[in-house]
Amino acid sequence: MTSGRAGITLNRVVQYHPSHLDATFAALADPTRRGILESLGRRDASITDLAAKFDITLTGIKKHVQVLERSGLVTTKKVGRVRNCSLGRRRLEEEVAWIARYRQMLEARLDRLGEFLERTKGTR
Repeated sequence: MTSGRAGITLNRVVQYHPSHLDATFAALADPTRRGILESLGRRDASITDLAAKFDITLTGIKKHVQVLERSGLVTTKKVGRVRNCSLGRRRLEEEVAWIARYRQMLEARLDRLGEFLERTKGTR
């Protein structure tokens, strides 16, 4: 199925729900941000601690944290002059469901390909 815009194909099996998916996948696309999440999974940390751990400037780490915060994956709280970071409350249910639907679609296509190859194996 093709939309009115040139070259954009929509799949009927995988429904696109842009609510949090775009922000979450964009946040997770960067290895530094994934590392920040892993670090915060072990313990909360200040912006300064994260900058030191990842050898990034304070400004750089703040930008990464802001992206994670907008996606709901991280929360921050200012205590005095220190901004502390912790994991957000989002548990990625929507993203996991999207990946599961996409995986089912791919597995169904591979199953059909396998069936086709079995049917045509003897005809060569």
